[in-house]
Amino acid sequence: MQIVETTNEGLKRGYTVTIPASVIAQKVEGEIARVAPQVQLPGFRPGKVPANLVRKRFGAQIHQDALEGTIREALDKVVVDQKLRPATQPEVALGEGYAEGQDATLTVALEVLPVIAAPDLSGLKLDKLVVPVADEALDEAVQRVASSAKRFADAEEGKAAETGDQLIIDFLGKLDGVPFEGGEAQDAALEIGSGRFIPGFEEQLVGAKVGDEKVITVTFPEDYQAEHLAGKETTFDITVKAVKVAAETVIDDEFAKSLGLTDLEQLKSLLKNQLEGETAQLTRTQMKRQLLDILAQGHDFDVPPSMVEAEFNQIWQQLTQEAGREEDPAAALAEIEAEKDDYRAIAVRRVRLGLLLSEIGQANGVEVSQQEMQMLVQQAAQQYRPEDRQRFAEYIQSEPLAAAQLRAPLYEEKVVDFLFDKAEVTTREVTKEELEAAIEAEEGEVGHVHGPDCDHDHDHAPKKKAAKKAVIEEAAATEEAPKKKAAPKKKAAEAAEGEEAPAAEAPKKKAPAKKKVAEEN
Repeated sequence: MQIVETTNEGLKRGYTVTIPASVIAQKVEGEIARVAPQVQLPGFRPGKVPANLVRKRFGAQIHQDALEGTIREALDKVVVDQKLRPATQPEVALGEGYAEGQDATLTVALEVLPVIAAPDLSGLKLDKLVVPVADEALDEAVQRVASSAKRFADAEEGKAAETGDQLIIDFLGKLDGVPFEGGEAQDAALEIGSGRFIPGFEEQLVGAKVGDEKVITVTFPEDYQAEHLAGKETTFDITVKAVKVAAETVIDDEFAKSLGLTDLEQLKSLLKNQLEGETAQLTRTQMKRQLLDILAQGHDFDVPPSMVEAEFNQIWQQLTQEAGREEDPAAALAEIEAEKDDYRAIAVRRVRLGLLLSEIGQANGVEVSQQEMQMLVQQAAQQYRPEDRQRFAEYIQSEPLAAAQLRAPLYEEKVVDFLFDKAEVTTREVTKEELEAAIEAEEGEVGHVHGPDCDHDHDHAPKKKAAKKAVIEEAAATEEAPKKKAAPKKKAAEAAEGEEAPAAEAPKKKAPAKKKVAEEN
């Protein structure tokens, strides 16, 4: 096999590879010998079909398979012999006019990853802005829980229901005069003004009293989840069985016990941990942006153009989608078009930082363990239908690029944690507003680590309009936005939900279904 370099410009490489006909023929003969015992043809005992007959019947397909296998081996040899680190999948073309029995001539074009000098991490310094939980903030959190756990008591006899009151009702929904499935309930609790029921339902019960029987008319939303009701005008027969008014909630140990906790101190402790967790995420965001700014300022090297183009296309797609949702899409598109060069610079920076973080991680033994990878696959598989989850897991196992993309966000966070441990960190207490302002003042956003097999996004947006910046944040953030945490205990969270209403309740929007894995491959 002969390998001749034809291009060596920057990060671009090109080669001509000549595969002797004898090599391909040898592979064909080996494949015939392998499959012959498995071939069954009329008139021959299993495994006794002559090799020449196998060649006659299946030779074209066997040759094609052998050629493809030989090309793959040739590419591997180019990478190994030339000591390449491909940035993208090589482009390979077989010379025109090739026929069986001839030498195969390939042209190979690819981009390689740059050689990055290991950065000196000895002088890394970071500011860590932390927000102590103020007593006022904790009191507000307790009050929010109390407000969500609203209690109701029977109203005075004869009281007409007002917004904020709770009704206990029986109802029966009818479409064209015929009861429909899911449209009936007894002793349903409805808080007027809560917005839990479909538009127009609650408003028509203002003024209702115990014992009232009413017929109300409502139209289901066009996007209602039950298609046979979506956009349809219906009636509901209502019987009012009770009118209740909101009772004052006393915040004490008994209130905490009603949420499944031991006392008020436990509730406050749980809420304090939750508030600390929210601001801790903001602190991490601030430190991470600061870290990447430092790394970006200290490193400037060429990056593969194809990776930049892929990154830019991802950014541009999100920007144009966001512009299309503006009141004046044409004006929004014109504005981002005028700033196109800025966004291309973002793409360059993202790719560069991704490669740098990857280099730091590899040089210092940062890894995502097999157990961690399994957890990532399991979590990602939950977005698919149950019958497709195993196929998704198999797809990840068989596709190195897909596995790299799934692994990249966690790998980045582990590299960032490694750098945090290496840095000299100065801690300073600030208010939440000061911390948010410090984050906003940073020059950009973060994305994912770029390894040789990953095309994830990375890094910073310029100081543009907030709406545009949000688009970049959506493309880039792995942990940039603080995650909402669950209520202290399940029971506390449930206190805010109330009873589940039947078909009359306003529909919840469902996440779009994932495509089948087979459709994505």
